[in-house]
Amino acid sequence: MNSMRIIVAGGAGYIGSHVCVELVKAGCKALVIDNFVNSSPKALERISEIAGGDVELLEADLADPADTQRIIDAVKAFRPDGAVHLAGLKAVGESVAEPVMYYSVNLPATFTLVRALEEANARLIVFSSSATVYGALNENPIDEDGATGPTNPYGRTKLFIEEILKDLALADKRWKVCNLRYFNPVGAHPSGRIGEDPNGIPNNLFPFIAQVAVGRLPKLKVFGDDYPTRDGTGVRDYIHVVDLAAGHVAAIDYLSRKATPGAVAFNLGTGSGVSVLEAIGAFKRASNRDIPYEIAPRRDGDIAEFFANPSRANAELGWKATKSLADMCADHWRWQSGNPNGYRD
Repeated sequence: MNSMRIIVAGGAGYIGSHVCVELVKAGCKALVIDNFVNSSPKALERISEIAGGDVELLEADLADPADTQRIIDAVKAFRPDGAVHLAGLKAVGESVAEPVMYYSVNLPATFTLVRALEEANARLIVFSSSATVYGALNENPIDEDGATGPTNPYGRTKLFIEEILKDLALADKRWKVCNLRYFNPVGAHPSGRIGEDPNGIPNNLFPFIAQVAVGRLPKLKVFGDDYPTRDGTGVRDYIHVVDLAAGHVAAIDYLSRKATPGAVAFNLGTGSGVSVLEAIGAFKRASNRDIPYEIAPRRDGDIAEFFANPSRANAELGWKATKSLADMCADHWRWQSGNPNGYRD
């Protein structure tokens, strides 16, 4: 890993900024490509502060044809060994309302990145996929051979990109591809300097809880308390974002050492589930703040339980999630309380 040169597409975002920290700590050089639609340049300053090394920046939009040649030229000049692909739109609800926007951003961004890597002769890519590719068709814990069937356009873009990259690796034996299927990333860097900073009302549970705790939002809605789970609320597999970032470094190392080309998928999760009420209780303990909530009707498409079987990643990547729910809540609260308005502070 030491001295590898890695493109990080979407590297200023929530997960991307944490990936950059881990790459720099591992001795890599990173070039971030980001258009700052869902991120802030301040994250890059803080990456350097935390990791003790700078990352390079190309401010550009991978999905904009006007930026394509500039991106290709910058990637070739950087002389990368490969890329981590985190660029794209990522809100499930928004994708249902604006499906064409999601297809017209997430797919072209991938094509541009692949073309730039081709021209730079760097045919190694770790893709930020999602457990949403599985849909609701599998029994828990879900392994990588489970049936795919995403239920929203966001998830379908993830599955389509996985398939595109698999086809690419099948057609050109020089390519090595790793599709990382995240479960539910939460938490923040223990320094409290980088973390999740969603635009508008958060779409995910933990940032919503955190904004209630810090006083930005009045209360949380819990969608359904009559599921067949231990307390009636939905159960999900939450993974600390630092563990998730370490999984990307492990994936790059794995691909760089892998003798045979091709594409492989890995679940990144803890292998156990946490209910909504358990998450609220853990965050209350971490923050010492009340978290007002109300029970609301179930949302269409939600399922009772959803958690990973991460044994393939444990065995082949040598990676394992190490941080507890208490760690996730403490680190998330450190970030949120120190940055009540996110990077706008």
